[in-house]
Amino acid sequence: MEPLRIALTVEQCWQPVPGGSGSYVAELTRALADEPTVRSLGVAARHRADEVPVPAPTGPVRHAALPRVALYETWNRWRRPRVESIVPGLDVLHATTWAVPGRTVPLVVTVHDLAFLREPDHFTARGNAFFRRALEIVRAEAAHVVVPSEATRRDCEEHGIEAARVTVVPHGVRVSDVTSEDVLGWRRRAGVDRPYVLWCGTLEPRKNVPRLVEAYARVATQIDHDLVLVGPSGWGEAAAEVERALRGLPSSRVHLLGRLDDADLQVAYAGADAFAFPSLWEGFGMPVLEAMAHGVPAVTSAGSSMAEFAVGELVDPLDVDSIAAGLVAAVAGGPGRDVVRSAARRHTWAASAARHAEVYRAAASAGR
Repeated sequence: MEPLRIALTVEQCWQPVPGGSGSYVAELTRALADEPTVRSLGVAARHRADEVPVPAPTGPVRHAALPRVALYETWNRWRRPRVESIVPGLDVLHATTWAVPGRTVPLVVTVHDLAFLREPDHFTARGNAFFRRALEIVRAEAAHVVVPSEATRRDCEEHGIEAARVTVVPHGVRVSDVTSEDVLGWRRRAGVDRPYVLWCGTLEPRKNVPRLVEAYARVATQIDHDLVLVGPSGWGEAAAEVERALRGLPSSRVHLLGRLDDADLQVAYAGADAFAFPSLWEGFGMPVLEAMAHGVPAVTSAGSSMAEFAVGELVDPLDVDSIAAGLVAAVAGGPGRDVVRSAARRHTWAASAARHAEVYRAAASAGR
């Protein structure tokens, strides 16, 4: 069987804060390179040679003539330029985010979440308009929609995407091996001397970090653990709210470390006794799976996409006392690290890529 020629949008990897979507693009393209039934390449906006994407997609990338903002707007408003003008000879186009190119070939779209409909106040007016128009495009044009969780599948169906077009394909996880010496070295460099609970992500409203900090403040005298917060500031008032929530806590007990590179992040995961991630909403919640792959139990949101795979404590993300109780329970004991690690590492990017390839073949067949 001749491999399908697939183009994936990979521009997310050039974003200042690529986030979970950027990791998804990088890991999926890496795994697809070993998938024998497809030949994939990336599509991105115009960039200078010195603009290096982090994380980087695997495989060749074709660049449009327009920079990101102009390209996204023309795709969103006028469905031009068509992807075939950038990459001729395609069988399927895969839009990996809400930036959906115009095209004539069958379209597959990944919908990570519909958070902009659930919590529109957490997004800018311009962002909301862009996402809503993109959802209209997906309803009208997508042959198949890939979602990472049952929670997102339900949201898609609720908002007009028929069940027959939606396929749940969970993400995989890839982690590096971390030694105890690696952990000790990182803790010395970061100034984290005590056992700790970790959170990582972009500081933005839906991540619910102010409630996590308040919950930690309520139990800080009960647990012998510091709180380590890792990640960029993001946008909105979230960073300021976190700073306000930190008032009154000893500075030695909370560590705001900013963005870590991937190697240090893996070590930070491995050294934690619990991973706290009580987001109001996530399409999947990759940091939970990454922490679990190092054997670290989660404190995360009941009824969310993370609850579909998390091993640890499920809490009400709107209830500070519930989050606090989850922190206490997580560091007191529970499933062993081997149990947690095994549950996480069943999620592989090879399996995810194979499922994506099945969706591509279904889309190509429907198009023919």
